[in-house]
Amino acid sequence: MDLIVFAGPSLGGVAREDWPQLDFRPPAACGDIALAIARAPRAIGLIDGCFETCASPWHKEILWGLSKGIDMVGGASLGALRAAELADFGMRGVGRIFEAYRTGLIEDDAEVAVLHGPAEIGYPCLTEALVNVRAALKRALDCGIIARGEETPLLEASSAIFYKDRTWAHIRERALTLGADAARLAKFSDWLIAHPVDAKREDALELLSAMTSAPSGSRAAGRELVFVDTIYFADLRQRLRLDST
Repeated sequence: MDLIVFAGPSLGGVAREDWPQLDFRPPAACGDIALAIARAPRAIGLIDGCFETCASPWHKEILWGLSKGIDMVGGASLGALRAAELADFGMRGVGRIFEAYRTGLIEDDAEVAVLHGPAEIGYPCLTEALVNVRAALKRALDCGIIARGEETPLLEASSAIFYKDRTWAHIRERALTLGADAARLAKFSDWLIAHPVDAKREDALELLSAMTSAPSGSRAAGRELVFVDTIYFADLRQRLRLDST
């Protein structure tokens, strides 16, 4: 296939067979995008990537793909972060999370980090991404479930919790210590159960649609890219047994 997508927990619950045009790969680690580029696909989509336990995909890999005329698309999670960082070079960003990084509304890599289960059971999310918390609080405000100002202790609580421990139960517990009203918090919790918000999943689905609907040769507008090789990238290609071309 000529459309490759690296995805994991951000597409939890999405039936991959509904997207037969796409070649799905696990979350990308360093070297995975370079290996995909060697297959000369029409486009590569980056949604989820590895971190902490192994090296994340290098920016240089994406720049290499762009220099070869491959449509490099990012959104939802690590892909949104990379797309914001490389938009000026032609990487195409998709979704609200990308826009938030691009405009500086959010900056921290940890905004999209989650703890999740293994591939064998579909990468289930075990904790809540901070971008999802922000999206849920905004939607609750828009729907009148919480009043202006009531989101503050919840957001402060969320930001203070390490991503591996950030669950709604822990958020509510800490928010109460920061002055949140117990009755209003219970109302918000009930609403959230009935109306779950997953901004990462929404953006990931938007990326899949963008990739399958884009014409051949699509890429974001950016400066003319002159790829400059380095000894480090040459070493990576050598370790991956890729040609230098």
